[in-house]
Amino acid sequence: MDTYSHSLPPLFGALADPTRLAVVERLASGAASVSELSRPFDMARPSFLKHLRVLENAGIVTSVKKGRVRTVSLRPDAISQIDEWVHWHRRRVEASLDRLGEFLQSETDNER
Repeated sequence: MDTYSHSLPPLFGALADPTRLAVVERLASGAASVSELSRPFDMARPSFLKHLRVLENAGIVTSVKKGRVRTVSLRPDAISQIDEWVHWHRRRVEASLDRLGEFLQSETDNER
């Protein structure tokens, strides 16, 4: 796996904001209208729509408008990119820690 993908910085940047992260966490349980998503936040609608636009531009969410209702849903493929990146790095760190543990164990065994 590549350690760096050009799609990751926008994903991480979009998720770095607490409002956007909360929206993504809410969408993990299913699609919702913009009105429903904005309800918990004390901000003007245009400000909230900017947050949704950042998430959409990063490829994290998608939206569909039917009549006057815009429904937003999570794009699991975007989240899976982050998951793959985290798991790849976790495996590398764990392998390094395993090697360190083996080294320390051999040093302890040699001291006996």
